[in-house]
Amino acid sequence: MNVIFLSPHFPRQFHNFCAALKRRGVTVLGIGDTPWEALEHPVRASLTEYYHVQNMEDYEQLYRAVALVIHRYGRVSRIESLNEHWLVSEARLRTDFNIEGIQLDTIDDIKLKSRMKTKYRKGGVHVVDGRRVADLREALSFANETGFPLVAKPDNGVGAAYTYKVSSPGEIEQVFHEHPHIPYFLEVFVDGDIYSFDGLTDQEGVPVFYTSHTFSSGIMEIVLEDRHVYYYSLREIPKDLVDAGLKTLKAFDVRGKFFHLEFFRTHKEGKLVGLEVNIRPPGGFTTDMFNYANDIDVYQEWANMIAFNEFRSPYSRKYHCCYIGRKMQKGYAHSHEAMRERWGGCLLAEGEMPPVFARAMGDYYYLARASERETILELAGYALELG
Repeated sequence: MNVIFLSPHFPRQFHNFCAALKRRGVTVLGIGDTPWEALEHPVRASLTEYYHVQNMEDYEQLYRAVALVIHRYGRVSRIESLNEHWLVSEARLRTDFNIEGIQLDTIDDIKLKSRMKTKYRKGGVHVVDGRRVADLREALSFANETGFPLVAKPDNGVGAAYTYKVSSPGEIEQVFHEHPHIPYFLEVFVDGDIYSFDGLTDQEGVPVFYTSHTFSSGIMEIVLEDRHVYYYSLREIPKDLVDAGLKTLKAFDVRGKFFHLEFFRTHKEGKLVGLEVNIRPPGGFTTDMFNYANDIDVYQEWANMIAFNEFRSPYSRKYHCCYIGRKMQKGYAHSHEAMRERWGGCLLAEGEMPPVFARAMGDYYYLARASERETILELAGYALELG
């Protein structure tokens, strides 16, 4: 089996997916814009061969690299990156080379907020009112129908880039003044807590692994209000969240893929509301958190699914695993040394975040686990206490 993996060096831990494939006898062919000699040794060791392109954003360069791979190695079974940024490029390459997986004619279902909302409704998952708007006139018309506050986000956006909470016509006007050429999606603001439904499906669309995380804040608030962040996995997942997650997977026909589905649980009614669908692993170090919370190797299990359509590890959600991100411009009460001294038995990893993730995820991170939720909350509170 031949598998092409785009940008195998980023995020840094994603070479583990390539290494796991290689251990299963798969020919792993990397394509990236970093020269071979600049790749770290674990990345180089995880690949059968690597093709350097000058610019990954130039589709013609990608196309030629894939054509060269096929000429040299024959049929390619999959093209993957597991990275939000390259999902459209993956789909276009699969379509052009007739490779199984998400194609160009369906990629908008998992990229456009407006298409996601339609799919949620068809799957029987509750959503709030929302509309794609082409201009300020349409935006103000929608606001007049629904009232304020609203959330304005690019219909085809990643994370919280150019996303705003708007509470008046003047604030909507400001958004369109600053970003006149971006197609926006407006939806009713939801006052609630964010829960994710995360995992992996096999090639028939059966969830072979799933878990859930809850978040201290939404990414919009973290970025716009410069909040620090923590989130942690649940040991017991509420039944209504599992039901909503499974309905969403069926509606989007997720096959042989990781998924990261986001929901609000409203403060007033405790009702679940579908937010966004991501057909990829969750960001940051969440794949490592899968492993720590369940004592499994999800990198290897993904490779097992690709090669044999099997998930071989039993799992039981033995721990809550927590990510904690500090923003270094804030003055924290406790040093790294104090964290290690008090919580060393729970800490699993720590270090500096790559600058590209720092605005949303913090400049410095800790990963920790504990069997009791109260311990996790106490640990996060200690780590983020301001001086």
